[in-house]
Amino acid sequence: MSPVRKWGAGPYPVTVVHGGPGAPGEMASVARELSAVKGVLEPFQTETTLEGQVRELRSVLERDGRVPVTLVGFSWGAFLSWMVAARYPALVGKLILVGCPPFEEQDAASITKTRLERLTPEDHREAEALLEQLEKPAADGKEGDKNALLARLGNLLGRADTFDPLTPDDKSFYCQYDVFRGVWDEACELRRKKTLLHMAREITCPVIAIHGDYDPHPARGVEIPLEKELKNFRFVLLQKCGHRPWIERNAAEEFYRILVQEI
Repeated sequence: MSPVRKWGAGPYPVTVVHGGPGAPGEMASVARELSAVKGVLEPFQTETTLEGQVRELRSVLERDGRVPVTLVGFSWGAFLSWMVAARYPALVGKLILVGCPPFEEQDAASITKTRLERLTPEDHREAEALLEQLEKPAADGKEGDKNALLARLGNLLGRADTFDPLTPDDKSFYCQYDVFRGVWDEACELRRKKTLLHMAREITCPVIAIHGDYDPHPARGVEIPLEKELKNFRFVLLQKCGHRPWIERNAAEEFYRILVQEI
């Protein structure tokens, strides 16, 4: 049975989908806030393949959600929610993409460069060393070591993702390297082939993208292609806002106002 946390009283017409892949729990504060208005599901992705994660989220929606649900996908979770909405349109009544990665290869090339340039020289050197270590085979097959490396890298890059956070963003991320690598490589290949973007042809529900103007994931990589591909699409750019709007001093209130209005 796919793990899921339930917030508020049922039924559960809203589902928040975390990023990573392989970084469960980071949408908990969003789920908590929205649960004051409606019941919210917070699924935990455990499958190590793209197909497995799509089916896993589908099973959660069918088993625990009041369908058609409103899917609120953050970062990687935006891509996963997009794929589920395309494959199972009857399950999704509205799709909200938060801090979505770009849909085209040329817009993705600058993300890591932008993040590294925003770090202090010391953090920059450490991040590059971590990236190099993650590319090497795990010693004696110990993927747990890579979980720790990925968690540390997540903490460092998280600093580059924020504009003016309400609290220091140095909390520990629980990371699963096998999930991250197994799923993200497949997703990048779908993006490269434009298969991911062309899934828009199968999406029948309204789509709203909420993006920070300081997010290293370029806003144009979401707004421009989706405006061309979708009939019912709205893009919201939050000012003085990084990758996670709910922790941003200048944007959190507006972010929640929009979400509550849309769910």
